[in-house]
Amino acid sequence: MAADNATEGNARIEVLISDMNGRLRGKQIPIAAEKKVWSGAVRLPTSTQSLDIWGDDNDDMTGLSLTIGDPDGTCVADRRTLADMPWAPPGSKQVLATMHELDGSPSFQDPRAILAAVVDRYKALGLTPVIATELEFYLLAGDWRERGIPSPPPALTYRDEPNGYQLYDMDAVDLLDGYLETLRSYARAQALPADATTAEFGPGQFEVNLLHRPDALAAADDCIMLKRVAEQAARKHGLKSTCMAKPYTDHAGSGLHVHASIIDDQGRNILDAEGGEPKKLKSICAGLLQTLEDAQLIFAPYANSYRRFQPGSFAPVDLTWGYGHRGTAVRIPEKDGPGARVEHRVAGADANPYLMLAAILGGMLLGLENQLDPGEETTPTYVPANAPRLTHDFLTAVERFRSSVFIADIFGERYQKLYGDTKHKEAIRSLRTVSDFDYRTYLPRL
Repeated sequence: MAADNATEGNARIEVLISDMNGRLRGKQIPIAAEKKVWSGAVRLPTSTQSLDIWGDDNDDMTGLSLTIGDPDGTCVADRRTLADMPWAPPGSKQVLATMHELDGSPSFQDPRAILAAVVDRYKALGLTPVIATELEFYLLAGDWRERGIPSPPPALTYRDEPNGYQLYDMDAVDLLDGYLETLRSYARAQALPADATTAEFGPGQFEVNLLHRPDALAAADDCIMLKRVAEQAARKHGLKSTCMAKPYTDHAGSGLHVHASIIDDQGRNILDAEGGEPKKLKSICAGLLQTLEDAQLIFAPYANSYRRFQPGSFAPVDLTWGYGHRGTAVRIPEKDGPGARVEHRVAGADANPYLMLAAILGGMLLGLENQLDPGEETTPTYVPANAPRLTHDFLTAVERFRSSVFIADIFGERYQKLYGDTKHKEAIRSLRTVSDFDYRTYLPRL
């Protein structure tokens, strides 16, 4: 009994916010002091959400940290996201929060606040986006730190080489059933609407589908928490999960597909073509295609992200659309009935779900408010010639983002500058870094 009481005494509530990279940061509060969470007493420096991938606040560039005294913001917890943490001491909970300035206004740096502002634009039109996400990730052997490179879980290798994996392979699912059952139990404990789980192309690569939500913010919350659940389940089994877009040179990258429809205040799907010409669906496709180049930095936020865009792969390169065609950037799975929707297939698993959905909903809004033409349809027998292409270059994506009128409108000029400048630094550093490829290829020959 004393031991049980000691365990319960270690229970905590974690207050979590998302930074620009989709990393969760926050504080642990003893469960006995939970009232602090709901009274607005939990504070963090607002610069927490300006940290780059290395954890640097870049104050010399942004002026958002020590230059202005590194001021606090208030973590406003969203009670709807309160959930148990089955991997922590019994009674432990977590809650997602949005950073607010001390004057009560949402911080311009907060990804949840950015998405909420886009959703409000739909509300002003009497509309509600309905969102579902499909997250791919790799499960890795637990010795990745010692090896310095990823490798598949031992159950999927033979003599240390990947073996026994194929798309939709039930053997791969069975061999890692213990991990997957832990993932599913954690998802149930957190009320995540996880649906199908499948083995994907790569060794140890899985996809988990999340059900549609008539609440884009909740859908993004689900997605970011699924990433956490996948990692926590991996730790329990001595493994590692990763949402790197391209962890292996010779295996498929990991994507984050988004299905989206829109309902009106009567609950009717406004994209339903009712057996006729799907004019709204096509206009929305056009809005998404017209904004993809400007927003590619959101969908592919790191140097590694650009290794995923390969011709002939399921990571789309051409700005094309089609009915049911999985080689296109924007796909229409259904055009009639309540299931009429678009599927956005560009984002990598490494994308920040809040920023990703803000960009997608922004592109859809452009198509709603204007009558746009997506161009020629891609079919199994016809691919439009000379379709625009996404860039394979990180720095080019950064520059497009920084100069975009669309990005300024959806994300705000201050966030456009913060995100663009931070990613510009990352892109320049990646260009200057001499890699193992350079050594292997050039050092012996030049």
